[in-house]
Parts: sequence; C-alpha cells; structure tokens
Amino acid sequence: MINGPAVLGAYLPATSFPWTVSPAGLTHLFYAFATVEHGHLTLPPDAPAQLEALAELRQAGLALVLSVGGWGAGGFSDAALTAGSRARFADECVALAADFDGVDLDWEFPVAGGPAELTHRPEDRRNATLLARELRDRLGPDRLLTAALPAGRLQSAGPYDPAESYELAELAALLDFVNLMTYDFGTGFSPVATFNAPFAEVADDPLEPALRRWNNVTGAVEYYEQFGVPREKLVLGVPFYARGFVVASAGAQAGLFQPQIGTTDGHDWRAVQRDLLPDPAWQHHRHPVARSPWLYNADTATFISYEDPESIEERSRFAATHGLRGAFTWQLAADDDEHTLQAAMTRPFTT
Repeated sequence: MINGPAVLGAYLPATSFPWTVSPAGLTHLFYAFATVEHGHLTLPPDAPAQLEALAELRQAGLALVLSVGGWGAGGFSDAALTAGSRARFADECVALAADFDGVDLDWEFPVAGGPAELTHRPEDRRNATLLARELRDRLGPDRLLTAALPAGRLQSAGPYDPAESYELAELAALLDFVNLMTYDFGTGFSPVATFNAPFAEVADDPLEPALRRWNNVTGAVEYYEQFGVPREKLVLGVPFYARGFVVASAGAQAGLFQPQIGTTDGHDWRAVQRDLLPDPAWQHHRHPVARSPWLYNADTATFISYEDPESIEERSRFAATHGLRGAFTWQLAADDDEHTLQAAMTRPFTT
C-alpha cells in the first residue's frame, strides 16, 4: 500500500468535460465515473477524448485515479456477490485503469441507502470488503486503492448509519485512504431546509439528536475514528456546490430549519458567485456554529446552502491541524475561473 504526503484531490466528472484544470496545489484527480452496465464495467461515452486530456494532467505530476460508481450507479451488489463475480469485476477494473494510478470505489451504498430502486442485499456489507480485497490483490502495493464513503445520516429509506453498510475498520485497512464525503448532510431527504456541510452540530437543528451528533463535518470524522478508521487515512470532503430548498415560511432564521416543501437547483459555486451573491433579492447569512453561509430569497421562499472560500478554507484547516490525510472536493468544474475554492482548499496544506 502507498503511504505518503497530503492528499489534495478533486473529482472530475465526465459530464463536465471540457475541463479547465489548474494543477496548483492538487495532488490527485478522480475521473468519474466508470459504471457497471449489463454486468460489465464501462467508461463514459466520451472517455477517449477525456483520457487524452487526463494524460496531459498526469504529465503535470498529478496522480490520476479511476472512480467507479457514484450516486445512482447500480450493479455493485451483483458484482460483489460471489468469488467469481468479484474476480471478474476486479479484472475489468484493473484493465480499465491501466492508464491510471489506481482505482476509487464509490459504491453508494451497500445494504441500504442511495436510490430506492437499486439492488441491495444484507450480505453487501461483507462483500464490499471482499471486493476491495480482490482489487487490492490485483492492484498490488504500488497502485492506489481508495474509496468514497458516506457521512450524511439521511437516505431514501430514512435514517442511515455507514457502519451498517461497510465493515469500516477492515475496509479502511485495505485502502490507501478514504475520501470521506463530509457533505450531503442536508438533502431532499431532510424534512427541513438545512446545511449541506455544517462544520459542527447545531443545537436547534430539529434532526433527532442521535443522528444530529454525527450529521456534520467534525462529527463524521469522530464517528469514523470510533469505528476504527485512523485519521491519517481520512481525506476530508468539501463541496463546491450548493443545495436549495423551497420552504413553507421564513421563520425566525431566514428559512433555516423551516419545513421544506420542495427542493430546487442549488447551483454550483460558480453560479452562486455570479448570479446570486450580487442580486439584492438574496439575503446573506452565516451561521456561527455550522460555520457555513446561506442565502434566502423572501420573494420565492427559497433557501440556498453553499460554501465559500472562508468556509472551505476553515474545513481544510481543520483537516490539516487535526492529523487528517488531506482534503478533496466534489467537484472541480463547479469552481470559478479563478479557481478560488481550489486555492482555499489547498492553502492550509501548502503554506
């Protein structure tokens, strides 16, 4: 397995191509996604042109990792079901990743969670570990094996616990590092308008306290540690995108924690900076505990949770000063042309 310096990573979705990538401060790029189609792994349709662009970035010194799966990607439960199916999956992964520095597993999620229509089995939890072991053996010690693992406590079927999906300690021991998805704490599964990536537990968040404790950045890190994942293997996720809700009323805090009656396009940072921040219809707020900004439009009763350079840098500084392996983002194309959020994410590790 590979051990080394800080990981400063970013996901590059195939759907956002062509990319404008500045390598400044970055160490790893995760190409998203290969998926399981009809029992076999496949790259996105435009992969040939995209792989040429990735090869140039690799020449600039960035490690390139092929990410497999993603939100809504099926086929994992079947692929992991038997020793034979795991071997076939691992062989196809290694073949597809021949021009990459490793593989990133993004199975969302074994056993439960994710879109309700995906296949889940109780044995997924064990099989996810066995699948990772098969990949670890195939990749060898000199190529990366990583995984994107969840932190948010609300899923399509209700309350969610990552330890019920993954054998966290045993799985982490097989991985070079974990991309901890410390975002999506507030999504359309939440009954109220709330933060996408709150830094710490907010006492007046109406989420049930046993869930609320972990449904934030620092709580998620503590939770993974308690389940045997060492801090030096955790790479902290920071979102370059926003989430939006339409609320029943403004309440006392400009829409915050008010019942939501629908979700709306939350935009990415580029759109928030360009279209929303200059618009006087959007009221600007920042929470002292969640350490996140939000916007509220009284005319449309719309609440937008987002992160800005200040909040991104604060989260990355937490990672740098608390012994975490690094920081990463979903996703790089959501940044502005000046790469403002990328600079904020990498600064605590590079200065």
